[in-house]
Amino acid sequence: MTTLISLSFGGAIGLMFLMLGCALPVYDKYWPLFLLFFYILSPIPYCISRRVVDDTDSASNACKELAIFLTTGIVISAFGLPIIFARAEVIAWGACALVLTGNVVIFGTILGFFLVFGSNDDFSWQQW
Repeated sequence: MTTLISLSFGGAIGLMFLMLGCALPVYDKYWPLFLLFFYILSPIPYCISRRVVDDTDSASNACKELAIFLTTGIVISAFGLPIIFARAEVIAWGACALVLTGNVVIFGTILGFFLVFGSNDDFSWQQW
């Protein structure tokens, strides 16, 4: 139960950094909210590959590796978009720093979720 509470707290802190990068009166641009799409899209390839792939063999699986590749591309794009916005002077560099901090926290929370609830033991995320 404490892991679920700490994961939700991490997600709330990450979204707070994202909102601070958008809504502070100094920055006042809401373009970084497009990162919410990346937060939603990042676990989808891995979840689909877990449904398709049978994890009984220890050999490498092409479907699982493709899912990891797509997830990595989504995560790198989420870190690159605020930097491109800041270089194009759409948002300020301070807002970019807040958004990147929020990215680290939220993607760490997503990774923690899959590490804690992704195993196939008796306590899995499918119970929730």
